[in-house]
Amino acid sequence: MDQPSTTAELDRLLLAAHADRNHGDLVRLYTRAADDKEAQDDIEATCFFLTQAFIFALESGDKNVASLNRRLVAYGREEPL
Repeated sequence: MDQPSTTAELDRLLLAAHADRNHGDLVRLYTRAADDKEAQDDIEATCFFLTQAFIFALESGDKNVASLNRRLVAYGREEPL
């Protein structure tokens, strides 16, 4: 899957991944949304999207669980695993 180039495209891809119950894409897309918000210094939105990515990563056993956890810990939003 290509990287979304706009917020609208990211939203569309997130909705499609939810409809397909594709946890791998959900982790990747929510992480991308978090990265975009972090670049805009919108920490609340960053943490929201990181939390969503983390939840789907936990549910699916995704390899990014530890890195997502570290990012949330750095923002004081989660305890270390």
